[in-house]
Amino acid sequence: QVQLVESGGGLVQTGGSLRLSCAASGRTFSSYVMGWFRQAPGKEREFVAAIRWRGSSTYYADSVKGRFTISRDNAKNTLYLQMNSLKPEDTAVYYCAAADTWGAQVTAVTHYNYWGKGTQVTVSS
Repeated sequence: QVQLVESGGGLVQTGGSLRLSCAASGRTFSSYVMGWFRQAPGKEREFVAAIRWRGSSTYYADSVKGRFTISRDNAKNTLYLQMNSLKPEDTAVYYCAAADTWGAQVTAVTHYNYWGKGTQVTVSS
């Protein structure tokens, strides 16, 4: 199994940027498909982005496409989420997650086996 720890959250103004990191330990990081999800107060956890094992393919939610970039460094066992042009509606706790497979279900919370505890991102208007 793998352990995941997110970092990099914080308070930023509208239009600002943040880069989230997710450090992995345990089983070989490169053997996992990785994803980012977020959960705002009173809302369900939602998909943000996903990346294949070696980063050859990525997939984004429409709400973040063109503003967020997911990437990974398998040598450093780290997943990243670069967030630009942030909006107040991006405010949420952001979670990284690991899955064994890619496919149509990569946007589903239930597709992922391992989760971090999250990092708070707050965008002020």
